[in-house]
Amino acid sequence: MRFAPLLAAGLLIIVAALIAAVYFWSPHANLRVTTGPPGSAAHRFILAFASVTEANHPRVRVKLVEVADLAASAKSIEDHATDLGIIRSDVAIPTNGETIAILRRDVVAFVLPAKSPIDNLSGLTNKTIAIPQGFLQSYNEQTLDSILSYYNIPGKSVKRVFLPLNELGAAVHDKRVAAVFAIGPIGPGEVVDVVNAVKLAEKGAPSLLAIDEAEAIAKRFPGLESIDVPAGSFRARPPVPDDTLTTLAVTYRFVAPNTMLDVVAGAIARSIFKTKAELVAKTPLASQIEAPDPDDKNPVLPVHPGVAAYLNSGEQSFFDEFQQYFYLGGMILSVVGSTIALLVGRLKLKKSESDLRQIDRLIEIADKALGAQACELKALEEELNRIIAWFVKGRASEAGDATAFSIAIAHAQHAIEKQHEALRRGDSAAMIQPSQ
Repeated sequence: MRFAPLLAAGLLIIVAALIAAVYFWSPHANLRVTTGPPGSAAHRFILAFASVTEANHPRVRVKLVEVADLAASAKSIEDHATDLGIIRSDVAIPTNGETIAILRRDVVAFVLPAKSPIDNLSGLTNKTIAIPQGFLQSYNEQTLDSILSYYNIPGKSVKRVFLPLNELGAAVHDKRVAAVFAIGPIGPGEVVDVVNAVKLAEKGAPSLLAIDEAEAIAKRFPGLESIDVPAGSFRARPPVPDDTLTTLAVTYRFVAPNTMLDVVAGAIARSIFKTKAELVAKTPLASQIEAPDPDDKNPVLPVHPGVAAYLNSGEQSFFDEFQQYFYLGGMILSVVGSTIALLVGRLKLKKSESDLRQIDRLIEIADKALGAQACELKALEEELNRIIAWFVKGRASEAGDATAFSIAIAHAQHAIEKQHEALRRGDSAAMIQPSQ
């Protein structure tokens, strides 16, 4: 049947298209991710993220895009040049950025030497503040200016110097600076390093300046948030702070453009949270990864809808999101299968009717041949040859039909050969009359 190869090819094309559609709709991605400056904490984390992600998800490729700083990372998200970037909540926020995961929460700390007379931020007026040197010093200075502006303290009235960590202690001890402004995580990081440096230089436990207006400041500057720091967070003996302290914090976040598909954003978030232990094994910076609050209405860096759906619904429901694609694929396959079955059935019916007509004709040829004259016999033989050629070309492919054709063809050939023999002998009496 000449339609069979076409149907088979069509079915293969449809199946291939369905497989391609499922592949396209299923969660996979080539992720362009900003790295931050080489040697920075962001760069170390991204290298770990790329390694763990590709190891756990062979269909995901992480392309590292090196950028100069946090501002450049934010711009790459805003320009859709990358799919993921590390953003600090108080620095150059991309207008189209949405949160995938919170990587860490850093405390804003004013570290004072032991027995400092300063007990509020206003006491910093006309004083000098030290800021640790590093990749983030300019951003930390901007955050300092935002806080001072809330208290109507002119930025110019607070002098600041940028010093390496190993010089901070001496600067405090020599009264060249009244405080050190540091931003770092609870645990190992910049604030702990500053506290230790001041402690060694002063031979006494430093203190942290409380910011009781932290919640109000966070409302004015949404990139900041209020946080309560437990006693002993930055030094255990003696504890620093010596009691629970209210201050401000900034967050480092994995951010994607708001154009990222919900299923892709949800899959990335799930991967990060599920592989946290592997990430921590590669870099301790991953130890503070946390899921964002899906109900957070913060106007900057809101939670991506795909991540919120995953966090609200749970893992099982997250996979349920893909059921619509599987249902669609099943429906399409069912419709296509039914259509193909109907077409095949109709073609088989037409083929069977055609085969029966040819078999009937072969029987008629055999009957006519037994009483035909030489000229008639030649025409019958030519017609037989045409039917044989049609059969040999594969017009009949069913096993049953092939048997029936073989018998019918043999019968017609035998009748024609027998009549040829009778005509050669001229034995009219031996001629067999056709059956009625």
